[in-house]
Amino acid sequence: MAFRIEAKDPSGARAGVLDTPRGPVETPVFMPVATQASVKALDSDDLRRLGSRAMLANSYHLYLRPGVDTVKAAGGLHKFMDHDAFYITDSGGFQVLSLSKFREIDDEGVTFRSHLDGSLHRLTPESVIRVQAALGSDGWTTLDECPPFPCEEPHAARALDRTMRWLDRSAPVVAEERAAGAQSLFFPILQGSLFPALRRRAAEHMNGAPADGVSIGGFMVGENKETTWNVLAETVSFLKEDRPRYLMGVGTPRDLWDAVACGVDMMDCVYPTRVARSGQIMARTGRYNVTNGRFRRDFTPLDPSCSCFVCARYTRAYLGHLLRCKELSAYRLLSYHNLHFMAATVSEIRASIKEGRFRAAREEFFARYPL
Repeated sequence: MAFRIEAKDPSGARAGVLDTPRGPVETPVFMPVATQASVKALDSDDLRRLGSRAMLANSYHLYLRPGVDTVKAAGGLHKFMDHDAFYITDSGGFQVLSLSKFREIDDEGVTFRSHLDGSLHRLTPESVIRVQAALGSDGWTTLDECPPFPCEEPHAARALDRTMRWLDRSAPVVAEERAAGAQSLFFPILQGSLFPALRRRAAEHMNGAPADGVSIGGFMVGENKETTWNVLAETVSFLKEDRPRYLMGVGTPRDLWDAVACGVDMMDCVYPTRVARSGQIMARTGRYNVTNGRFRRDFTPLDPSCSCFVCARYTRAYLGHLLRCKELSAYRLLSYHNLHFMAATVSEIRASIKEGRFRAAREEFFARYPL
């Protein structure tokens, strides 16, 4: 793997290229979420049209349904869903550990009951890597313990110690899978809650790990945004420059600019498709809900400045009508537009970094796209 930084802004924002088993991925990049080998409401042709070259899937959900053996028999994740992009798989630690009533955690791993049928399962740092290898994903994360928010520092410290031990146990299995032919990149998860001292210790441990990149977890769990960016920026300052930084679970269009300003290269979130299903539209001049009454006879595109096929063909009046009637096509069309907007936003961010005008471009975006 190679990660090349092509340009850097004084703020810490950077533009680069990540070489992956599926080809180069330009950064900053926003990765749509295909939790269960599907981005909700879209198909693989939609993803290709969007130019989605990096994505996130979830090994916990795929492990439970349809099962690792089924995906492997299909030829792996990419053939199963007919999309040849770079796929990182979340280890499932966040999903398992958030099921507080259905799991037990110890130093060896996690025992949990399926949220689908109540069946009993066991995950360890080693088995999580083997699950991801069997799925055939291109980027592997580690089993981690994400502490709740808020929590006391001793609790967060214990969770971090366990997460770091689990990383150390995962690395030899990654080496074994690579020796057997796997070419996937290793993106261990960094924790530490919102305590700068713990984040620094986590970063220093990560710097000594045999990793290709770092997955930064534990943010956007209920804290205010000012705290997020302050702690994130400090965390990133301790990380190696030559590794891509993946901020998990972020975010909104404004979040993309703020995360990149902290030195982040990769992001993912269900936000664009989730809000699309309730009618919330992202547009150059800000957000709005297409089902509002004022759009019932508005025969203009969702965003007149947008180049996506939805804006080229359909009107606010029509799309609002579809959603109010719960027509299934509405979910596809609105989700596609929002993901197109996110892709256009990261393209704008990347261009501004390479042209040396990131700060000014960020201020311009925030002025026209209010909270």
